[in-house]
Amino acid sequence: MVAASQPVLEVTGIHKQFPGVRALCDAGLRLFPGEVHTLMGQNGAGKSTLIKVLTGVYQPDAGGIVLDGRAIRPRSTQDAQDLGISTVYQEVNLCPNLSVAENIFIGRYPRRFGLVDWRTMRAQASALLERLQIRVDVARSLADYPLAIQQMVAIARALNTRSRVLILDEPTSSLDEAEVQTLFAVLRRLREEGMAILFVTHFLDQTYAISDRITVMRNGEREGEYACTELSRLALVNKMIGAPADGAGPEAEEAAPTGHEAGEVFLAARGIARKGVLSPVDLDVRRGELLGLAGLLGSGRTETARLLFGADRLDAGAIHVGGRERGFSNPRDAIAAGIAFCSEDRKHEGAILPLSVRENVVLALQARQGIWRAIPMKRQQQLASDYVKRLGIKTAGIETPIGLLSGGNQQKVLLARWLATDPSLLILDEPTRGIDVRAKQEIMDTVSALCRKGMAVLFISSELPEVLRVSDRMVVMRDRKACGEYRRGELDDKSVLQAIAGDAAGECA
Repeated sequence: MVAASQPVLEVTGIHKQFPGVRALCDAGLRLFPGEVHTLMGQNGAGKSTLIKVLTGVYQPDAGGIVLDGRAIRPRSTQDAQDLGISTVYQEVNLCPNLSVAENIFIGRYPRRFGLVDWRTMRAQASALLERLQIRVDVARSLADYPLAIQQMVAIARALNTRSRVLILDEPTSSLDEAEVQTLFAVLRRLREEGMAILFVTHFLDQTYAISDRITVMRNGEREGEYACTELSRLALVNKMIGAPADGAGPEAEEAAPTGHEAGEVFLAARGIARKGVLSPVDLDVRRGELLGLAGLLGSGRTETARLLFGADRLDAGAIHVGGRERGFSNPRDAIAAGIAFCSEDRKHEGAILPLSVRENVVLALQARQGIWRAIPMKRQQQLASDYVKRLGIKTAGIETPIGLLSGGNQQKVLLARWLATDPSLLILDEPTRGIDVRAKQEIMDTVSALCRKGMAVLFISSELPEVLRVSDRMVVMRDRKACGEYRRGELDDKSVLQAIAGDAAGECA
């Protein structure tokens, strides 16, 4: 139910600019007492920036915030908290070495005769958690309890500040289904008490399970505000990503013939899962085939790739390479098995900006060989020069720091790094994000040519027309699950949105 009263918090006309980037433009939001309001949007939509404006981390360039009918301008997170706006973040920022009670009251310990009143603090902490129907020993260390209980402790701490507004930023990203239901039960009780709750998530099922209203953001702007009961899943997905392209056009025919679907299975994943991150997934990647992973941010695409590469550890399931089960305890094991991985975060997990083009190109190959088998300088120079020429990397020279190159050319250097290892499987996570159209086409032409020569490619992209255009097969993911597998031509721009949105019940195949 949507409350019929005046909003407890109203944000209007918010603008925020960073050097070279327009983060927010005329963004707005209304929160009513006694409701759960979900904020939805793709990566880069402006959700995090808007929350940071609300909580005093950023100062807006323009616009206003009204709380309980009074204009406010939080100057810090403490200021926002004092005003009645509390936030629980995705990563629980409490102190696991302290007790539950200490975490709830940290910085605000009740005192008696100048000393901490431990009895009062524990009694009040128990009462706060009892309000959430959570019964634990508040004298025990926070580290003794699972993540879901730690989230409840963070909420109890927020309630201890007499908040009018509670912001939950991706609170379920590391919780399993049972823990999510525990959290939702708490949110429903807080809603009944009149709390205004802003819930930020990427999960469609959770959005429809808990929300009263939804605000959709896209490209830093508020796309619209909707009652949850009046917005279908398909409509929500369409509003988040915008109208898809009118079709792939003639380029689809040029990019299509990777065409080795009959090739043998190089990698087979069976029931791979990680608690709170990915439900069991089965996946086959064949030689000479480009397999696309499609889905919204948070659907499990990147999480699947990281498990396949050994960047994260499996909690369940098995990975078979070349018909033999392999246990990857780290990325080095995956590299040795012929797997390469271009991360979506090229700034932090890819390019080492102060190093030269040459050094970045040979990095993975050197890691595979070990520190005691250095690649001769002449060989390094030859590799770097060859790939600069093959991939059309625009650089003054191979000794130029990669940080001086454009985004598209940085991405080509990272592609060269992994091609230098001669992989059998190349995992590309958002390889064309943030680069110009020509660079995108050049990279995808290179990838398609590699497929025709027998390399297996797992391709992840938020640009659905691009995934449709280049993929021989496509696996659609939703809410941490694989929900369907489709061959080339079985989906188009409209039906892929329907597959991502799912049916009314949100069931995955």
